[in-house]
Amino acid sequence: MSIIMTGGGTGGHLAIIKAVKEHLRDEELIYIGSTKGQDKQWFEYDDDFSKKYFLGTRGVVNQNIFGKVKSLFMLSKSIFYAIRLIKKHKAKVVFSVGGFSAAATSFAAKLTGTPLVIHEQNAALGSLNKLLKNHANYFISSYIKESPIKAYPIKEVFFDNARIRTKVKTIIFLGGSQGAKAINTLALDMAKTLQSRGIKIIHQAGEKNIQEIRKSYEDMDIKAEVFGFTNQLATYMKEADFAIARSGASTLWELSATAVPTLYIPYPHAASDHQFYNAQFLVERHLAWLMREEDINQEKIFALLGTDIKQISQGLKHIVEKNGSLKIATLLKKI
Repeated sequence: MSIIMTGGGTGGHLAIIKAVKEHLRDEELIYIGSTKGQDKQWFEYDDDFSKKYFLGTRGVVNQNIFGKVKSLFMLSKSIFYAIRLIKKHKAKVVFSVGGFSAAATSFAAKLTGTPLVIHEQNAALGSLNKLLKNHANYFISSYIKESPIKAYPIKEVFFDNARIRTKVKTIIFLGGSQGAKAINTLALDMAKTLQSRGIKIIHQAGEKNIQEIRKSYEDMDIKAEVFGFTNQLATYMKEADFAIARSGASTLWELSATAVPTLYIPYPHAASDHQFYNAQFLVERHLAWLMREEDINQEKIFALLGTDIKQISQGLKHIVEKNGSLKIATLLKKI
């Protein structure tokens, strides 16, 4: 019998599958995703999966009426194919992380009576997960009380790197591997004042923006650590005493596990505004700050840098549980 893992489209979804499957190498693993999005980029050549399938599906949300009809037709064809795959590989459970890539296989799981376990990354439920929440055998979320597992699946290194911050000596700007224009602009605008205060700058500018941003710092005669995509994010977060970041789920929980006090500036076009609600989860517990892009105020930000950050840093160490990916993998094995 096999464990089928499905879903993705974006790195936020796929990172969950990557983290969980590390604890399932003694199981037969099958991946079912989509030809759209980043699924093939992540898993096409991943040997942890004995078989990989990429179905011809795409998102339904944000399409015009003709696009929705075409997407639903593609979905219906893929559901029947997914049913055959579930039966062929004798799946004992389907693990879904949501996103349009997961739709066909998740519906197929219910139609075949195969146990369905869903992981929701964000405080605002994705469209598919919202639809299937009450039909899942287990629905996992770090934001809801009734979740059987509250721990978010992130690497142990972020917990290992945790330390209590008391003063801002280094600041990190995190716009994601693709970069964030608003955060890039803010970082450059703050740079001279940060330098005058002796605060070191670490800046994830995005792959396409590295040269431009580096030159901007050089023109101001400011030393800054500038990067795009990196495998050293845990190290950069460890060095930082304060972060200004987007609030995608993985970034939020990685910063929290590392105990980095953070001002979140959510991506304004995120589906269902989920980045805002992710950050709001921490803000309501007095463990983070939040600003919309249109409300960015440097005076307020510099005031934050001068506040006592020790209490927030200490609180963050207790908001995140360890071993999220292991706990999810253990649940899947038991089914």
